[in-house]
Amino acid sequence: MNPISAILIALVTGLVMLAIGLAVGNFYNQNKVEKKRQAESATAKGLIQEATERAAKVELDARDRALKVVQSAETELNQRRNELNKEVERLDRRRTELDTRVERLEQREQTINKRQSTIDRRANEVEKIHEQQMAKLQEIAAMTPEDARKILLAEVEKESRGDMARIIRQIEAEAREEGEKRARHLIADAIQRVASEHVSEVTSAVVALPNEEMKGRIVGRNGRNIRAFEQAAGVDVIVDDTPESVTISCFDSVRREIARRALTRLTVDGRIHPAHIEKVIEDETKAVEKIMAEAGEQAAFDAGVTGLHPEVLRMMGRLKYRTSYGQNQLAHAVEVAKLGGILAAELGANVVIAKAGSFLHDIGKAMDHNQEGTHAALGAEFCKRYGVHPLVVNAIASHHHEVEQETVEAVIAEAADAISGARPGARREDLEAYIKRIRTLEEMATSFEGVSQAFAIQAGREVRIIVRPEEIDDLASTRLARDIAKKIEETMQYPGQIKVTVIRETRAVDYAK
Repeated sequence: MNPISAILIALVTGLVMLAIGLAVGNFYNQNKVEKKRQAESATAKGLIQEATERAAKVELDARDRALKVVQSAETELNQRRNELNKEVERLDRRRTELDTRVERLEQREQTINKRQSTIDRRANEVEKIHEQQMAKLQEIAAMTPEDARKILLAEVEKESRGDMARIIRQIEAEAREEGEKRARHLIADAIQRVASEHVSEVTSAVVALPNEEMKGRIVGRNGRNIRAFEQAAGVDVIVDDTPESVTISCFDSVRREIARRALTRLTVDGRIHPAHIEKVIEDETKAVEKIMAEAGEQAAFDAGVTGLHPEVLRMMGRLKYRTSYGQNQLAHAVEVAKLGGILAAELGANVVIAKAGSFLHDIGKAMDHNQEGTHAALGAEFCKRYGVHPLVVNAIASHHHEVEQETVEAVIAEAADAISGARPGARREDLEAYIKRIRTLEEMATSFEGVSQAFAIQAGREVRIIVRPEEIDDLASTRLARDIAKKIEETMQYPGQIKVTVIRETRAVDYAK
């Protein structure tokens, strides 16, 4: 066999084998695809069956819910229908009631219209009668209504002014009486026994220091020294930029003096710490108590008053550090005692009682301000407790008219007190200022319209004003006194109070021939 034939045979054989392989592969693939298609078909049928079952179940649930919704809607619809029926019935009843009311209102309107017609007719009749009466009155009185009204108003005003003046005087008298009672209790207790701060010397004291370094030692570390001092002494210590000095402030004059002496001693000694501060204040308290006791005894000796209890003298000694409008109260007591003795001797009264009452009249000002009552009442009670004569006790209690004055010696004590307090120079006022204040009072009073003359009396504690009666009536007099007092309060400075008295006098003079 030649090679070409062999090649051809091999080639044919290969082609045959290739065709057989292709046929077998095609058959295998077709078989595989068929199996896959069958599997997918079975899966699809399962899914379709499952979806069908779910759809049926969902449909059943939807039908149940729809049925429930329909039933609920029908129930709610029935309730609404019942409510609407009830509302319709209620509206029908209201409509019936409104119709009834409208009928009643129409009836009332008819009745009112009838009454209004009657009223209008009667009003017209009354108006005609009024016009006729007014015409008759004008004919009889021979004046117009305007003239009659003016005359009537003038008469009423005249009577009213007199009534107003009487009422105002009555009200002012009652108010003054009640005000004096309350003022004695409130002002006397607040001012007479508690030092006020009208002048700096009364409520503060200045302590000189050897150098500026001493201020730091007084304050101490973190302020412990100054706090200990203020707490122990009961005062306020003011450390400011004032060179080489500090200020002690306190309303209690005795505590202020103790603190001043203690701080002076501490600055000289140089040992400033809390323990030493307490010891020094305690020592100075005893020293001041001794000084006050000696001052009380010396004052009683100067005043010529004997036989007083030591506690009374000690209490009087506390007035050594007390001032009233710049006037030292212990010196004031001695002066009042001397004045009282002179007045009593001139009038033939009991000099001993007058001196004792005058000397002790302000002892209540030395009492602690926490006690209740006026200084006159407190002083009288204190002296009564230590065996002071009853007539002297009455002079003390009555020198501000809080109780009735039983003896002429009580009146003398009051007069001596007024003289001592009101004389020129007694209370930080020199003669020139005193005369200027008197002149200012008189000029201020005469500056008002209708004033004829003005006189300042009782050392400027009262101003008496004489007015022209043809220009100032009773009511205007009351107003004038109030206006002058108000102007004095606003423009002047003065101790105590100033009484304003307006005098209106009408004189009728004729001669028998």
